[in-house]
Amino acid sequence: MPRTVRDPPCPERRSGDVHLARAVRAGLSGRDGVARGGRIWAMGRNPGRKRWLMLGLGVNAHTSVTLGLAGLPVVMPDIERHFAVPLPVAGLIGNAPAIGILFALVAWGALADRRGERLVLGVGVSLAAVLLAAAALVPWTWAVIVLLALAGAAGAAAVVGGGRIVLRWFAPHERGVAMGLRQVSYTLGMAVAAFLLPPVAGAYGIPGVLFVCAGVALVAAVLAVLFLADPPHSLEPAGTVAGGSPYRQRALWRVHGTSALQAVPQVVVGTYGVTCLVRVYGWDAVAAGQLFGAAAIAGAVVRIAVGRWSDRTGLRMRPLRLITVMTVAVLVSLVAGQLAGAWFGPVLIAVASVITVAGNGLAYLSAGELAGPGWAGRVLGTHNSIQNTVALVAVPVAGVVITQVGFWAGFAVGLACTIASLPVIPARGEVSAREEKRP
Repeated sequence: MPRTVRDPPCPERRSGDVHLARAVRAGLSGRDGVARGGRIWAMGRNPGRKRWLMLGLGVNAHTSVTLGLAGLPVVMPDIERHFAVPLPVAGLIGNAPAIGILFALVAWGALADRRGERLVLGVGVSLAAVLLAAAALVPWTWAVIVLLALAGAAGAAAVVGGGRIVLRWFAPHERGVAMGLRQVSYTLGMAVAAFLLPPVAGAYGIPGVLFVCAGVALVAAVLAVLFLADPPHSLEPAGTVAGGSPYRQRALWRVHGTSALQAVPQVVVGTYGVTCLVRVYGWDAVAAGQLFGAAAIAGAVVRIAVGRWSDRTGLRMRPLRLITVMTVAVLVSLVAGQLAGAWFGPVLIAVASVITVAGNGLAYLSAGELAGPGWAGRVLGTHNSIQNTVALVAVPVAGVVITQVGFWAGFAVGLACTIASLPVIPARGEVSAREEKRP
């Protein structure tokens, strides 16, 4: 028999965060049957090993498309030289796919809710490959920006599809680890980009980089079409909120807001970290990219560990709050080190690139769990759209700040947003599995 989940005391109700705590705790209660978000997960019909294959296909698709959609900043110095543009414009080129992602995520999510991940990943990722190849062939900066933005719109399918695979194929008490692995797809993609793209750029230029990104994405699209499938068990959706939209829950808006604010330090460090190593510390561009690659691998391990921690405790937001406090400490050290010209600045940049993304999976998973099965694609699409909107604004603004003031000021902008996110995290009233067992 599934264990009955008791609601916490009144303060949680007054805070409006009861839905988040219920979703997480109910999702982690019991292993014979799990009640979560108005549906029953019948563990007796667990799909077994096949769910890991489906997750692997989703991770592969997202990892592969990440090279072209998010990996271009690791060759930022080459972008500046190839197009003969200043740093803010180079930052816009490197992050142009975010423009397309911004406008396409919700649409892909709605399509995934209706037609499933196989169609979405197959069509979206293959189209992204074609557009990346087209961007390698045009000489005009504006045309490259447009094509990269369209590639981002197409490749956004992998972002939404991978998240839905976790929610559909995995039991709630496994989703922290599964989402951590799914989030590794971005980190792994960035690691591959950091090690692979700088040498390719040095040998074949930016067109060679784009062709490589296109080829990798095309292979992933073919694999998704051939092997992705729907889960064999049935879910019984009743919605997370009686009568309609999950956006009646204040906690869901706060999860979105938290991720929006925390996207700023992520994109600032991720976009301009390599350039900082080259300009301030005199690093070779390839070596700087390799440092970010090593940091990305460390970030992958951290994300999985955070997911495991979340599953064992039955918490999502309280671990995120602790990670955010740690992020503040690292960014304070990074800004101070930049101002003082400290020799250990590169170490702090690498650590910042790890810690700023460590909690991404917790916020993303919380949004999906609060959404319920009928809204998961749209809510996850909205979640990422908000993050990409912030990133789209933050990248050129940070580029101007860095150009006019210095790298320390750009990192300070990320620090300010991280501090601002702390009171937004809906951690109040969240009860761990251990606390719930107490009489």
